[in-house]
Amino acid sequence: MRQIITHFTDDDLYKFTMCCAVIDNYPRAQVKYTFVDRDNTVYPPGFGLELERQIALLENVTVTEEEIAFMKRRCPYIPVWFYTFLKGFRYDRRQVKVAQSSDGHLSVEFEGPWSSTILLEVKVLAIISELYYEMTGLSRQLDYDAYFSKAREKAYRLINAGCYFSDFGTRRRASFQAQDTAVRAMAEYSASAGGPGRFTGTSNVYLAMKYDLTPIGTMAHELICALAGIYGPQMANHIAMRTWTSTFRGALGTFLYDTYGWEIFSLNFSEDFANMFKGLRVDSGNNRDELDKIIAKYNSFGIDASTKQVVFSNALNTDTAIELQRYATGKCLPSYGIGTHFTNDFPGIKHLNIVIKLIAVKITESWTFYNETCKLSEDPDKYTGRPEVVRRFKETLHLMND
Repeated sequence: MRQIITHFTDDDLYKFTMCCAVIDNYPRAQVKYTFVDRDNTVYPPGFGLELERQIALLENVTVTEEEIAFMKRRCPYIPVWFYTFLKGFRYDRRQVKVAQSSDGHLSVEFEGPWSSTILLEVKVLAIISELYYEMTGLSRQLDYDAYFSKAREKAYRLINAGCYFSDFGTRRRASFQAQDTAVRAMAEYSASAGGPGRFTGTSNVYLAMKYDLTPIGTMAHELICALAGIYGPQMANHIAMRTWTSTFRGALGTFLYDTYGWEIFSLNFSEDFANMFKGLRVDSGNNRDELDKIIAKYNSFGIDASTKQVVFSNALNTDTAIELQRYATGKCLPSYGIGTHFTNDFPGIKHLNIVIKLIAVKITESWTFYNETCKLSEDPDKYTGRPEVVRRFKETLHLMND
């Protein structure tokens, strides 16, 4: 089996920006992550062993001077010291434990310094997804010429509907080639399109470099989850916003608010933060309802919501993005981060419903115990964490009637 990940920046931008913020603010923190397959997929025999081999092969993947030069040019908000860290960074297979049960189910656990394990999530998910199609033989059904045309048609519809959209599809792509094909098609069409919308870039830093696009991304739920484990969930959003601004000084100012739902975030989202951050990202719940809550919150501060960015990224496709565009136009500055629909939308192929989530944290390696944590989004089926931890967090946040 060929090596699946061969480029260091074949990863989402938010993993690099998050890593930078972690080193800057919590350099000694230790974490645990776990792999979650929401569909309880049965993987082919030998899958776990091949996954272990692919993770071991990451140890020979290092950042290049070309990749660093591109990030310095396109990501000026990342401090120069971070590239010194990347030059010396090496993946470590010992931080990942893979097991496959006799009935084919997969277990993947991660443990180690937050500053290094943080760069494993997206790469391991991309490996699992592509490896699954390779080992089941489904990869032979992937028609990339047809996929190019399909991606171009999506870009045509979105641009003509006035949508500003980007590719968020690294984690659950059918293959690297599938994401490459989609990004190339959308970039080529957008360059000559005359519609009011625009393809704004891709979360994948390597593909952004390959096609000279803007890498797109800011942060993930894991920052708030980790801080909730360390300090408690009531003020985790507040601490996360302060942490983020201390590192990036106003850049990357789109905050992902739904880790513990709107209500507790709203209590943490004071007028100074509302003015400081450029906007918010909607990643769960009913998109229209969430937008209405956001607008009402800005209005309560006397802030014109039509000047604020709202990024929608909740399981979107072309149709739902266009529908949202009609609703959101004039109410905010909407944009759309679209993932699996762009990178794993082949006829007759079912995409994997997989995630890796941070489940425990300690602020320094000298602590003798971890604090468990969880995620409680606006959609209960997106909750992650042990049931007793979820219950404890819901009790703490007075969510037991939800």
